[in-house]
Amino acid sequence: MRAPILMYHYVSEPPQDADDIRQDLSVPPERFDDHLRYLSDAGYHVITLDDLLYALTQGRALPDKPIILTFDDGYEDNYLNAFPLLQKYGMVGEFFIMTDVVNAKTAGYMTWAQIEEMARVGQRFGSHSRDHPDLWGKSVDYLVWQALGGMEAIQEHLGYHPRWISYPSGSYDAQVIAVYKSANYWGGLTTHQGATHTPGDIFELTRVRVRGSHTAQDLATLLKLDR
Repeated sequence: MRAPILMYHYVSEPPQDADDIRQDLSVPPERFDDHLRYLSDAGYHVITLDDLLYALTQGRALPDKPIILTFDDGYEDNYLNAFPLLQKYGMVGEFFIMTDVVNAKTAGYMTWAQIEEMARVGQRFGSHSRDHPDLWGKSVDYLVWQALGGMEAIQEHLGYHPRWISYPSGSYDAQVIAVYKSANYWGGLTTHQGATHTPGDIFELTRVRVRGSHTAQDLATLLKLDR
């Protein structure tokens, strides 16, 4: 089933001294606006990860040209810049937050008050672990601590069990999947490139990386090419 899952990080201008990685991860707000306008004008329909799961496992119908918008890390610019634009276009994003970082009120990241405001109007939140470690090769006890910690913090503040994990830095293995399954997560997102999904891929969903340099036309080309 083809349903591209776009992967964003920062939605802001990178600082002048930004390294190549930060520049690559930073989509300026005006460019993000162009992306959403293109998706709307081109007839894409933003769905949720839950919608995709139901389609894959229960055969529920999806609209034409389904697409999912995901945001990793929980940067404050997601609230300041991405959120108003999503509201402008009537679109829903899936935001993956590091709960220990939020709890510590770390500068540059969303606060619980901001996250709760977004959730009240339908924006979705999932886990990006407690503190962004590489999960691959870790002990079961450590993975349980990560899985339950992220789950409990989101449940405390938003009132629901997070259903999805975005693996930090795309780092995971079979044991990571087993632990998150046992913690009643519904699926997991990787950083592998791809836009087509099967029922067997629920814990290894591929995504389409959006780079800071991508214009709306670049995005259109990427969506045509990426299968």
